[in-house]
Amino acid sequence: MFASNNTQDGPTEPPGTRQFTPTELSQYNGADPNLPIYLAIKGTVFDVTKRREMYTPGKGYSIFAGKDASRALGMSSLKPEDCVADYSTLDAGQLNTLNQWEEYYKKRYNIVGTLSE
Repeated sequence: MFASNNTQDGPTEPPGTRQFTPTELSQYNGADPNLPIYLAIKGTVFDVTKRREMYTPGKGYSIFAGKDASRALGMSSLKPEDCVADYSTLDAGQLNTLNQWEEYYKKRYNIVGTLSE
């Protein structure tokens, strides 16, 4: 990773407090160009809209959009079946990877809320 002085690279708003159900979060999957694109990591919901080109359907990271992608991120997996919130089966190395992804997103994207059960 590289450091950047561009303020557009990081969060521009204080963390939001909205609560999302998985069904509500799924609406923000990039399919509707009029809605923002959200994804969750370990229950924290991030707005990744500024990188829409990476998260819309058919793009590289679209699998994560509208979901809690914790397990898949920890496993470095792009398989749909791995894109779930439950990361309890990850080993220590995978948990480390997941934590690194979480920190990466916290430094780059606005937090809009949390995922509820």
